[in-house]
Amino acid sequence: MLIDWFTVGAQVLNFLLLVWLLKRFLYQPILHALDAREKRIAAELANADRQQAEARREREEYQQKIEEFAQQRTALLNQEIAAAKVEGRRLLDAARQAADDLSAKRLEALRSELHSVQQDLQRRVQREVFAIARKALGELAATSLEERLAGVLLARLRELDDEARSAFSTALGNASSAMLIRSAFDLPTAQRAALQTALNETFAAAIEVRFETAPELISGIELSVNGQKVAWSIAEYLTFLEKEVEKLIDVPKLTAALAKPAAEKAIGTGGQSDGS
Repeated sequence: MLIDWFTVGAQVLNFLLLVWLLKRFLYQPILHALDAREKRIAAELANADRQQAEARREREEYQQKIEEFAQQRTALLNQEIAAAKVEGRRLLDAARQAADDLSAKRLEALRSELHSVQQDLQRRVQREVFAIARKALGELAATSLEERLAGVLLARLRELDDEARSAFSTALGNASSAMLIRSAFDLPTAQRAALQTALNETFAAAIEVRFETAPELISGIELSVNGQKVAWSIAEYLTFLEKEVEKLIDVPKLTAALAKPAAEKAIGTGGQSDGS
């Protein structure tokens, strides 16, 4: 068999041309397309990694912000609780102070009222004592209360011991004004004369005497000169009676018992304000 080298050469040339054509117009575009696809996929993967890293970073930031917010919230809550406790203590102290003030005012009002009652009782007792004394003296003897007062003062003068008598004498010698005799009622002329005579005899001198009426002596009589004094008054007996009445009604316990509800009410009001 004979080989047609022209034909062989033509076939080889055709084959080479075909290979070149395939490489030029088929393989090369395919390779470029594959490279481009690989680059695109690599870029997309890199972008995905970048987005994932960004998402992870943002998640960490958000988590940190959430933790910081929780810490801030806890701190603010603790501050509010502490402030509420301080305010509660302040309100409680204010309520207690208000209760103490109210209790003090209540006690002062009760003391004032009690003092007024005592004064009224004292005045009533005075009137009753005066009335009884006048009636008794009028029934038992022809003697007035004024005469009895003068008689009591005369008796007190006679009972002076030597020391008291000497002190009165010294006071009389140094006195720049007359001896003063004050009585709850106007003394009759006879009683004034009797007192004058008794004083002259007691101190062996002519004593200058000035008489005054002093209702506050409470059915009493008083002789004074330059700081020295001799007196008698039914007020002494009224004072004793007043003390006995105070023992019976127990004034401190009464005022404390009356003031206690007011204090408890004020503290209760303060506690409600604290709770609200």
